[in-house]
Amino acid sequence: MPKPQALSAEIAACRLCAGRFAATATAHGPRPVVWFRPSARILIVGQAPGARVHDSGKPFDDASGQRLREWMGITPEAFYDRDRIAIVPMAFCFPGYDAKGSDLPPPPICAATWRERVMELLQPRLTLLIGGHAQRWHLGTRAPVSRVVEGWRDHLPGVFPLPHPSWRNTAWLKRNDWFARDLLPALRARVHEVLNDPA
Repeated sequence: MPKPQALSAEIAACRLCAGRFAATATAHGPRPVVWFRPSARILIVGQAPGARVHDSGKPFDDASGQRLREWMGITPEAFYDRDRIAIVPMAFCFPGYDAKGSDLPPPPICAATWRERVMELLQPRLTLLIGGHAQRWHLGTRAPVSRVVEGWRDHLPGVFPLPHPSWRNTAWLKRNDWFARDLLPALRARVHEVLNDPA
């Protein structure tokens, strides 16, 4: 089993995608955002850091993170406690934008290189799978995100599939009022249970 500090340092030093990122519209360099410890009780799996997170080096340090914390019903202090919450996206670096200003997908080489090694270190009691890339890797599904999230009860108590908390999904959230009515109270209760269980 890999040693956590050594693996974190190895990921932080990764430059596999330097050429790929240099060729994007943002022409940025790699900056892996590494945020996990083996003691974490909750694992949050997103897609990849955004531009603001690339600048700050802090995961979900943006409006999406604020919405995600509201969904979970926890404070920023609890959210950023690495001993209790691990944040391991499908790619550790900001992939950049295309020529139209849209987010590029996470490069598959990142998950192929690092994901299994990181997962060997973690034994979360609750995993939040945010978006299609996370759901495909962890659940082995090719179903659309909406369908996976609609079937959230099928994955309890260890997994909650979620849409991305981006402002782009505000219309989806309004159309699907069951998400706030049914899923979010169950999510908050489970998060509270996992974080506060003395065992």
